[in-house]
Amino acid sequence: MTDAMKLKAESDAAKGAAPAQLEPTEAPGEQPGQPDGAGPAEGLRIVLAEDEALIRMDLAEMLTEAGHEIVGQAADGEQAVALVKEHQPDLVVMDIKMPGMDGLTAAEQIGKEGLAPVVMLTAFSDKNLVERARDAGVMSYVVKPFNASDVLPAIDIARARWAERNALALEVADLGERLETRKRVDRAKGMLMTQLKLTEAEAFRWIQKAAMDRRLSMREVADAVISGMATKK
Repeated sequence: MTDAMKLKAESDAAKGAAPAQLEPTEAPGEQPGQPDGAGPAEGLRIVLAEDEALIRMDLAEMLTEAGHEIVGQAADGEQAVALVKEHQPDLVVMDIKMPGMDGLTAAEQIGKEGLAPVVMLTAFSDKNLVERARDAGVMSYVVKPFNASDVLPAIDIARARWAERNALALEVADLGERLETRKRVDRAKGMLMTQLKLTEAEAFRWIQKAAMDRRLSMREVADAVISGMATKK
């Protein structure tokens, strides 16, 4: 029996309880070797892009008070991309509606080149807009008006998802396969979050650690989780 088959059998055997047999030997937040950027967002170097000067100033003050460093400020997407290439920040916080190159176009270029995770600011919570932002490589978004309790968690989410993206890129070279793997990992994460009461970042690290422990791909682990938990419904 292959490791993948064993893992699936363990997941199938979990029945009405959390899949303890699949659980890595260390807790999600404690295991070594978690991807860069997956930890708490402290002291990040950030580029801000917002065409409204007052909002940009307030946001800069908010992030500085939280311990981050603003390495560049832009009023349009083209300037934002240039600043990101120049400063190579840890994160970009960008408005979706800006003159010239808009935030989505800029985010797509930043994401395609693998420069930095993007947190998108928007006055709209439209589902289509969220999907467009995700397709453009946006890791997280915040709806205006916002305060620190909205922005700071979004930064943590963006950093964690960026780490996931990089981990999957290292594991799967082909873009089409990577997208399919991401879909399956996302589905497995959702199941683990519900079943084990984990955060999104913890669920991903659970999958990553299980894959490392058994020398499987994250896609194989995700498939086993999906298959095993589906039998419990």
